[in-house]
Amino acid sequence: MTFDIGIYHFGELTPDPVSGAIAPPSQRLHQLIEQAVVADQAGLSVFAVGEHHRPDFAIPAPAVVLSAIATQTSQIRLSSAVTVLSSDDPVRVFEQFSTLDNISNGRAEMIVGRGSYIESFPLFGYNLEDYGELFDEKLDLLTQIRANDPVTWNGRFRPALDDANISPRPYEGRSIPLWVGVGGTPASVIRTASRGLPMALGILGGRVDGFKPFVEAYRKAGEEHGFTQEALAVSVNGPGFVARTSQAAIDISYPYFAAGMTENFHQRGEGYRMPRRAYEASASEAGALFVGSPQQIIDKILLQHEAYGHERYIMQLGFGNTPQKETLEAIELLGTEVLPAVRNELASRKAEAV
Repeated sequence: MTFDIGIYHFGELTPDPVSGAIAPPSQRLHQLIEQAVVADQAGLSVFAVGEHHRPDFAIPAPAVVLSAIATQTSQIRLSSAVTVLSSDDPVRVFEQFSTLDNISNGRAEMIVGRGSYIESFPLFGYNLEDYGELFDEKLDLLTQIRANDPVTWNGRFRPALDDANISPRPYEGRSIPLWVGVGGTPASVIRTASRGLPMALGILGGRVDGFKPFVEAYRKAGEEHGFTQEALAVSVNGPGFVARTSQAAIDISYPYFAAGMTENFHQRGEGYRMPRRAYEASASEAGALFVGSPQQIIDKILLQHEAYGHERYIMQLGFGNTPQKETLEAIELLGTEVLPAVRNELASRKAEAV
């Protein structure tokens, strides 16, 4: 498998830390479309958008945003990051992403999860006491819909399906890639492995190799359930930023990252406060944040790959909405300098191992 690098965004509507201005949803969405176009032109592998249901985020419907992006791009794969499956209907999720798959000529992906932000549960009439059971049941239904048409199914939280046709089917009969977003809890890792589904591991802090035990547990559990290593793919997802120099990357991204963590992290205005020295420590060689020059990002991806052996890295680029000009430049650096260098080095290592 070729190593993939992509970017994702939540569409947060963070007040600018310099001017205090808050971009309207229309502006943020058009900025994301422009970012996706540049990512496509730069050769990046994946562009993903997350789902939230509160006024400080612009994206409650990832498939709609991705469909707009699909009409402006030609190669890049388009994914959610994540679809909060616990509070959604798997039938509608499949229909939406299958529609996206046809619009994009086979470029749709899904990353589904339980959701660390919980506002969608009361909004759509679900009880948080059923948090885990909702996800398990709905993931079971979604995987059955992917594999079968028509589908017969019965569960607790949704009316039964009896020989139901779910349409449209994906582009040219393909199976839309389905990843499970995991925040690093052992139970989530084992649950994903037992289904033989790829794992998208969200890492917000700690050491660059700090989740190695979780990756090892995932692969071991998957093999015990009879799945091959090819099926047990791992994606590492987390915040980062790229600029020509390390200092520029920190200077540009820190004020916006800090504002986003305060304003948009779970409870608006009551989030996590990060001093600059803590941000710099997290962006150091040993830290989990991927902030730096192209060469520093290359080195850190390769270092992490030694620990995880993962198949792709997706950067939450510019959390807190770094300025568009600098963000587009970061996307170009990630696609034109970081990605080819990482692929070449991993290919060289593989050839030497053979």
